[in-house]
Amino acid sequence: MKQALVIIDAQQALIEGDHVEPGVIEKERLITKINAVIQQALDRKITIIFIRDVDVANGEGPGFEVHPGINVPSHTITFNKAATNSFYGTPLNNYLKERGIEHLVMMGCKTEYCIDTAVRTATVSGFDVTLVEDGHSTSDSDALTGQQIINHHNRTLHGHYNVDNFSLVRNSDEDLFTPTHNNYR
Repeated sequence: MKQALVIIDAQQALIEGDHVEPGVIEKERLITKINAVIQQALDRKITIIFIRDVDVANGEGPGFEVHPGINVPSHTITFNKAATNSFYGTPLNNYLKERGIEHLVMMGCKTEYCIDTAVRTATVSGFDVTLVEDGHSTSDSDALTGQQIINHHNRTLHGHYNVDNFSLVRNSDEDLFTPTHNNYR
């Protein structure tokens, strides 16, 4: 089965925060987990895709770039998006379909926005998704702490399905590139 690692909005200004938004919670842990999963993907020769939001830091400068603590291999693919949805207005879906990719491992920022939307869109677009349980983050909101948001989405997105494809939530310490979706079909 062909697979891809999709890292969404792991940009410096989102992770560290800036004059517009606070940084995400447990950013050091997030960076460590992203790097660990990138290494898993490299070891298995899995396609690695970064998605960047052009609204972050006005789409320019260091704040717009992937966080400098993240190991970005030279052969990764990068798509820029203007919407919350990584599939909207980007070549992501076509890129994945043209290469016969069926399973996506997803991680990044921010949980309740871009991560949630990407997972749900991927399942209706014909992909099985593994969301990395400890590989996405957000900041506190007026209603919930960042950790409550993450916990809620991990629970809600585990087993989320659209008849043919669905998402599972797995920890970064697991073998993420050995999908277990067929065990639940």
